[in-house]
Amino acid sequence: MAILVTGGAGYIGSHTVIELLNQGEEVIVIDNLKTGHKQAVAGGAFYEGNLRDTSFLERVFRENGIEAVIHFAASSLVGESVQQPLPYYENNLMASHNLVSTMLEHNVKKIVFSSTAATYGEPKQIPILEEDSTNPTSPYGETKLAMEKMFRWCDQAYGLKSVSLRYFNAAGAHPDGMIGEDHNPESHLIPIILQVALGQREAIGVFGDDYPTEDGTCIRDYIHVMDLANAHWLALKSLRENGASNVFNLGNGKGFSVKEVIETARNVTGHSIPEKISPRRAGDPALLIASSEKAQTALGWKPKYNDLRTIIETAWNWHKENPDGFLGKK
Repeated sequence: MAILVTGGAGYIGSHTVIELLNQGEEVIVIDNLKTGHKQAVAGGAFYEGNLRDTSFLERVFRENGIEAVIHFAASSLVGESVQQPLPYYENNLMASHNLVSTMLEHNVKKIVFSSTAATYGEPKQIPILEEDSTNPTSPYGETKLAMEKMFRWCDQAYGLKSVSLRYFNAAGAHPDGMIGEDHNPESHLIPIILQVALGQREAIGVFGDDYPTEDGTCIRDYIHVMDLANAHWLALKSLRENGASNVFNLGNGKGFSVKEVIETARNVTGHSIPEKISPRRAGDPALLIASSEKAQTALGWKPKYNDLRTIIETAWNWHKENPDGFLGKK
């Protein structure tokens, strides 16, 4: 029986495919390649298509013996979702509705869901716990939270078991340099910093240096992409073993400021990496740090790449060898 990975050609999805293959799993990947890269898919069967196409979904399930689903496919840019909320509701909610409906038609009742810390909105305490209130400040966060709720209702009605993984700032690349992060446009801090080191940007913009933190810049919790991948496999394992639905945070439990990330990147790359201070961005909290104790206790999850230098070293190894991302990768 196979594991279906939706969005498996994307950044976190493709690293999770490698983790699943390494664990001896049979893998089926669905991706529409709008933001993903087929070159990032390390193995398994690949289907190019859209989850909103019910006939396409039906064919994938009909042609494969699918045991469970790991669901990454979604639109995921916070700022874009505020400017264009309707496509986010269509792509995230309608696609997930189609996916779950097809799963139930084929008696597939296990799903691991790629959720997000954006479900919390502005945190009321640090570190953030799974039981804290959820009040998203963007359509992206709202749609992810709505999907979590849909899975809970489907558990009650149909016996669909789900694990939702709310993770914080994914970063890094496969330690062997096989694959890495490649978005267009790029919106994540670490790859943008490394693009400066590669001479692809003049400077890194720092949005606000007057926050109530030690150096005045925002603090975020960075988690290595392969640690995230491992957590998805452990979540799948937990559904197989005890079948209980659950929600887990995934983070390092410690934060690093924007200036700390830039300085570490300077040390790793040996480049000066100029920075430019700009005004704060609306809605950026000063501090976002997760508590991952629940995942570590319940799933046996233990991050391996949990120091900032290692995270940036793996990212730099990928970017310097693939400055044009998958476009230039043979």
